[in-house]
Amino acid sequence: MVTRKLSELPRKVVLDGSRLVEYMHPDRGSGSPAIGYSLAHAIVPAGEATIPHRLRSSSEIYVLLKGRGILYAGDAQKEAGPGMAVYVPPGTLQWIENTGDSDLEFLVIVEPYWREEDEEAVA
Repeated sequence: MVTRKLSELPRKVVLDGSRLVEYMHPDRGSGSPAIGYSLAHAIVPAGEATIPHRLRSSSEIYVLLKGRGILYAGDAQKEAGPGMAVYVPPGTLQWIENTGDSDLEFLVIVEPYWREEDEEAVA
């Protein structure tokens, strides 16, 4: 069994501008699980949005935990809030805007696992 605690993991600002903690990633540190996906916890502060970006060959699933926002993916947009899960296919231009007055928090599952060379910011 591999366990991770959010409060004990480093948070960093990533390419899309979100504040991210990687829970599970097969290439990160000793004891990393042998999995084909990655799992992260992301925060977008009130009034902010991530930078439009795409993952060339990985899909993403967003699981909204707290806050409210609008998720843009390709030509579609959807209001997003707690309890919602959204699938974003590989190669889809995407970003999320926090429309609430508190942090927007969500989990991100990337399959196959996130790789820096796979992500492209489109500003």
